[in-house]
Amino acid sequence: MTRLSARRLRQAGWLALAGLAVALLAVPWVPALVYPVFVMKLLCMALFACAYGLLLGFGGIMSFGHAAFFGGAAYVTGLAAKLGGWPPEGALLAGTAGAALLGAVFGAIAIHRQGIYLAMITLALAQMVYFACLQLPFTGAEDGLQQIPRGRLFGVIDLRSDMAMYYLVLLLSVGGMLLIRRIVNSPFGHVVLAIREHEPRARSLGYPVERYKLVLFTLSAALSGLAGSMKALVFQLAALSDVHWHLSGDVVLMALLGGLHTVFGPAIGAALVVALQYYLDAFGGWVTLVTGLVFMVCVLSFRAGIAGTVQAWLARRPD
Repeated sequence: MTRLSARRLRQAGWLALAGLAVALLAVPWVPALVYPVFVMKLLCMALFACAYGLLLGFGGIMSFGHAAFFGGAAYVTGLAAKLGGWPPEGALLAGTAGAALLGAVFGAIAIHRQGIYLAMITLALAQMVYFACLQLPFTGAEDGLQQIPRGRLFGVIDLRSDMAMYYLVLLLSVGGMLLIRRIVNSPFGHVVLAIREHEPRARSLGYPVERYKLVLFTLSAALSGLAGSMKALVFQLAALSDVHWHLSGDVVLMALLGGLHTVFGPAIGAALVVALQYYLDAFGGWVTLVTGLVFMVCVLSFRAGIAGTVQAWLARRPD
């Protein structure tokens, strides 16, 4: 590919991003076309999927317990806002910090194993979090933590307005994804990629592999927690479904569909899965079947995920 064609591809990419930005900014003004609350959920799940992609796609660490960070942060945010009376910015920080702490604990236990053993450890730990959310007296048990107040951001912006809430979610979600991009392209990210590709060689060069894995695990958990915290405020609910292992499976599906080794690819997978669940909700259990069929078609047709396949196709295009 020549410099001219590469420049054209970059320009096309920037134009596409600009168009997407305009569309997202316009969502609250056209509620008849797109329901803003649906887009807020999509943004939360997109950030969650990208955070998981950071761990699996770039770190090569398979976790089956990421719902613990997403849902655990939702409960912490809900408790801080409802029982503690914290403002929304404090509740969001509490949820994110709680997820980061939980991620550090999970990572410290799990990173000494690899492959399916690591995945099973994270699943077992996540099930403990699910049991705690079910049994503790202040979490609402099967009903979840309801009527979480949105409050006023910095005491000024009333988040009870869906428009104000939407722009906050948009700002934080985009900021989180840009942070993931910065992490991947930083010296830290380059070392993580080296560890994924050849861990023994990274050790021989003197890199503290376990420390890098732990930091990556914690960062992924914190960003997942931010997504869960925002979802709790959007729906004013922290539900058991947010910590259920089904959600851990869904985020793996989102990352695989969008493209594991791309920064924003998992967001595409999240948009596809959330849209299917939303628009096919009337069909009940058939949603799972349709999602499974879409997953099979995408895996067979797009081996590198949707975004990865598009990138490869663009790279192979003649000038």
